[in-house]
Amino acid sequence: MAISSSISTPIRLGLASMSDKTPPRNSLSYRDAGVDIDAGDALVSDIGPDAARTRRPGADVALGGFGGLFDLAAAGFKDPILVAATDGVGTKLELARAVGTHRGLGIDLVAMCVNDLIAQGAIPLFFLDYFATGKLDRAVASEVVAGIADGCVECEAALIGGETAEMPGVYPDGGFDLAGFAVGAAERGTLLSRDMPKAGDVAIALPSSGVHANGFSLVRKILEVTGTRLDASIDGIEGGLGAALLAPTRIYHHGARCAHAAGGVTGICHVTGGGLVENPPRIYGDGLALDIDCESWDLPPVFRWLASAGGVTANEMARTFNCGIGLLIFVAPDTADSTLAALKEGPEPGAWIAGQLATRGDGAAVTFTNQDHWSQPGGKPS
Repeated sequence: MAISSSISTPIRLGLASMSDKTPPRNSLSYRDAGVDIDAGDALVSDIGPDAARTRRPGADVALGGFGGLFDLAAAGFKDPILVAATDGVGTKLELARAVGTHRGLGIDLVAMCVNDLIAQGAIPLFFLDYFATGKLDRAVASEVVAGIADGCVECEAALIGGETAEMPGVYPDGGFDLAGFAVGAAERGTLLSRDMPKAGDVAIALPSSGVHANGFSLVRKILEVTGTRLDASIDGIEGGLGAALLAPTRIYHHGARCAHAAGGVTGICHVTGGGLVENPPRIYGDGLALDIDCESWDLPPVFRWLASAGGVTANEMARTFNCGIGLLIFVAPDTADSTLAALKEGPEPGAWIAGQLATRGDGAAVTFTNQDHWSQPGGKPS
């Protein structure tokens, strides 16, 4: 059972350890059990400036107290509906540990949560994190939290709380896990719903930065069976394989807001676990099907390498990875051109039209046209 001792700040609410079944002796301390409270207190001081730079209306991120506060009225909401999401970064952690680069994981953590809020039509407001480890490494934890703050700044959310759990015996020394929790809001009546997309609606794709934080069990298996090192230089992949695989997940807050401002948005799909096969049907009705034109973009080099090195079929790629599309924004056909123009001239210069909704017959909820293009060198998205 975990034993928690609180730290007086909403940024880290406690350190926890597994209890020891050895009979207590007067000379034993919590540090003897593997938990260093002083290191936890020092971490709180380390991350204070990072939390402070995420201030936004509704949250001043002041230290102290047992919980983080957020004032919806001060944030400008009149009749809000709250939307919550939680996620982690999966086994991407293991590659980051191997390379010794951890800041991007914090961005991944925020992105995986807030991109789900964005898909509901909500605006991210605040974020909390959970960092669990066998033995606290202040440098690693501080780097991760700095990345979390980077992500929060990107999506204009406040980092209002968190927990560090030091659990020797549960995690090995040097091992850790992450979870994130995001809350957003939208005014009543403005959230997106499955009944909004219609046949004829156009799917605008926003490019991913790479694999993001899904499918890494398959990535790691491909690395294992091929014996490929993370520092390997691969033709077409700038900066080496490890850097490409660990590129932080993109946050689509500004792109989504731009699309909403342009008008005509009927749905937003975050292409996360389940790839391009499982995610789109989550945002439109059973009577619709999305046809994705694979000739509309070039499969990015890191995905081309994964497919080739692992012998992964096009269908398996599409149901495991984002394949270069991080977000799909569905818009009414009469606003597609103006929305695409606004995105390209604004926060998403790489946006393109990737497909269209149609009435579904007996076929799949997502179909792929020109999928053989993924195995060939192609042109850039237009």
